[in-house]
Amino acid sequence: MPHFVHIDIAADDPQRAAQFYAEVFDWPIIKLDGPIPYWLLGTGQDGTGIGGGIAQRDRPWQSMTPTIEVPSADDYARKITERGGSIIVPKTAMPGVGDLITCKDPEGNVFSILEPAADNAFMPPRGS
Repeated sequence: MPHFVHIDIAADDPQRAAQFYAEVFDWPIIKLDGPIPYWLLGTGQDGTGIGGGIAQRDRPWQSMTPTIEVPSADDYARKITERGGSIIVPKTAMPGVGDLITCKDPEGNVFSILEPAADNAFMPPRGS
């Protein structure tokens, strides 16, 4: 069953935001390599919560965006649009993470769906 797995935090200064969360909550921070600078928050990795991360804010709607893990990003994108939702950022392949699509529900709430990559080391272990 699909479930929330991640919260993405948009920031004007991602490094500053990462330092804030690390200092306040003692979360380890990992800066990921990739085409988009991203700071992964060490939350939920023990299977007791969900993960989080921080990226540069570059769209007006960005604040905190929950992510829902799904078995097929394409199938769920179709379900979302068939039921009145919309796609606001098309499927993006994130190496080592998976395929991400950002959507709006019919009420205007923004969320993402993630089809994890088979080699995704950032997801909590199954059954935890």
